[in-house]
Amino acid sequence: MNTNTTKTNTNKPAHEIRINGIRATIWKNDTDKGPRFNTTFERSYRDGDKWKSSDSFGQQDLLLLSHVATEAFRWIAMQPAM
Repeated sequence: MNTNTTKTNTNKPAHEIRINGIRATIWKNDTDKGPRFNTTFERSYRDGDKWKSSDSFGQQDLLLLSHVATEAFRWIAMQPAM
């Protein structure tokens, strides 16, 4: 069991970045060394009249995914350290 991390409100992300159907969700974990951030990515798409999401990206998604990842990196880099 890792006792060096304390979760910060695991139900709510620290920040989200959306561009078209690509989303980065940034999660914050407070540790004894200061805050640490993890990012998950997903793609939303419409299947008939229902919205669905996937963590799989096609060739046409990759450039936009890289832009969303860059914006996530910038947001995390701007957060104050401990």
